[in-house]
Amino acid sequence: MDLRRIVAYVGMVVAASAMTACLLPKPDDNPVRTFVLAGGETDRVEVSAAAQTGAHGVLVVGVPQAAPGFDQPRMAYLRWPSEVSYYATHLWVDTPSRMLMPLMIRSLESTGVWRVVVPMPTVIRGDYRLDLSGFLVQQEFLQQPSRSRVQLRASLTDVNRQLILGARNFEAVEQAPTEDAYGGVLAANRATETMLRAMMQWVTACMGGTKDGAVECAPH
Repeated sequence: MDLRRIVAYVGMVVAASAMTACLLPKPDDNPVRTFVLAGGETDRVEVSAAAQTGAHGVLVVGVPQAAPGFDQPRMAYLRWPSEVSYYATHLWVDTPSRMLMPLMIRSLESTGVWRVVVPMPTVIRGDYRLDLSGFLVQQEFLQQPSRSRVQLRASLTDVNRQLILGARNFEAVEQAPTEDAYGGVLAANRATETMLRAMMQWVTACMGGTKDGAVECAPH
């Protein structure tokens, strides 16, 4: 084999190797990790007899509206007050507000107050409507250990009478077990569970009162 053929053969081998390298996936030093917002199982709220057995008909639950800057799957954190940052390689599998809906429906169904709980969008008018707004989930590194905070505003309306029965802001904060995104997720899940439990007590009070009468439904 003469020199020209040798050079041509080597060139072909190099080109083939380069093409193979381009086709093969490259290892990622910082793979994207995705997480689910899971509030766990909330305790069944003890309610009075007047609020039991689904006597209050159909409850329609509006699509939860996110607070500004939180209607996206990027995981938010704060290192300075009022300055929101986002993790680069840690994401929610969906927006937190969308992940909240099934958790909310399951918690409302567990109270036994309504005959059926229906999420929006729906053509069903319903007897009552629960609107949810200003939902946010954020990890805060403003102190040690860091904390995860969830916030939400709820408004309950008697559709037939066009009467707002109550409106209230809810907030829960839990310490993160580790100073990273995963620790923030674990704390956010606990905070979500705490917030849902408080909301179920409040909603039940609006529909007939808890047994101990400790929760008020007055709008504020």
